[in-house]
Amino acid sequence: MKAFLVTSPATGAVSDVAPPEPGAGQVVVQIDHAGICGTDVGLFRGDPDRLAQLDLTFPLRLGHEWNGRVIEAGQGVDAAWVGKRVTGDTMLGCGHCERCLSGRHNVCADRFEIGVRGNWPGALAERLLVPVTALYELPDAVTAQLGAMVEPGANALRSVRAAGVQAGSRALVLGTGTIGLLSALFARAEGAEVHVLGRDPEALELARSLGVAGAWTQDELPSLVWDAVIDATNAAAMPRFAVDVVEPGGRVALVGISGEPSLIDTRVVGGKDVTVVGILAGSPAIQATIDAYASGRVDPLPLISRVIALDEVADALSGARPMKSAGAPKVLVDLAR
Repeated sequence: MKAFLVTSPATGAVSDVAPPEPGAGQVVVQIDHAGICGTDVGLFRGDPDRLAQLDLTFPLRLGHEWNGRVIEAGQGVDAAWVGKRVTGDTMLGCGHCERCLSGRHNVCADRFEIGVRGNWPGALAERLLVPVTALYELPDAVTAQLGAMVEPGANALRSVRAAGVQAGSRALVLGTGTIGLLSALFARAEGAEVHVLGRDPEALELARSLGVAGAWTQDELPSLVWDAVIDATNAAAMPRFAVDVVEPGGRVALVGISGEPSLIDTRVVGGKDVTVVGILAGSPAIQATIDAYASGRVDPLPLISRVIALDEVADALSGARPMKSAGAPKVLVDLAR
């Protein structure tokens, strides 16, 4: 089968590789669409500290946002899964530790992450091996492109929940990337007054077109009561900014990851009685995200900048072709092209 392989830092191409064979409790999914995100870009560039942290070695098989159809089932898997349209959890816990048994498999110390950790092959390929326990069936209303947006949507929904966003509250989302704009959409769906802070004029205009109450640069941001703040940036200074501007007694969700340590003044956190929550993966919110897309309550399609073929992935990851178009941040890969 065809798969995109990263063979060394900033070097990758489509190659022929052996197709996966399902073991006990596993299925093979024929990939329809897969998404490219900032994590993929960072891994493509090959930062050695990041690779070591994630237990990765070259060649890398990227891709953790995906949907497709089950075409093979391994021993012990209900044959009814074959033919179903699915997406799946990125986080694959060991299944037997205390964290996994208590529903916290996303922080299992021995977890794999599809296309991200432990060299579990990713979805930038024609076929993907997945444990059946990670699968989620997609209803007909969730198209292939929507299915590839479930994983980032689940991260956004978890962030909105962690920040305590609710009807009548005022939320500030930091960042106009995919997770930031999806967080704004989910916060609006909760009935909150939503504002977005960013730097890219086109992305801020896109945010306005999505119905947010305000889209601002940091210099323009009005002095309002922010009941909830979601940091979806990769800027080291933004977590502290979030804590500084949130209303006393409010909540801050941190879903962005910077390339260097972010410093927060705990005197401010304690003095304002602020709750700060970190987000790792959308695992607990996958089904709710599918339901929101199926009902039309949240529509992520305006965030898609373009859909490319597998042989265009290297140009997208390297920056030879820009990821954004008219402010839209998400690139999808159509594996049928």
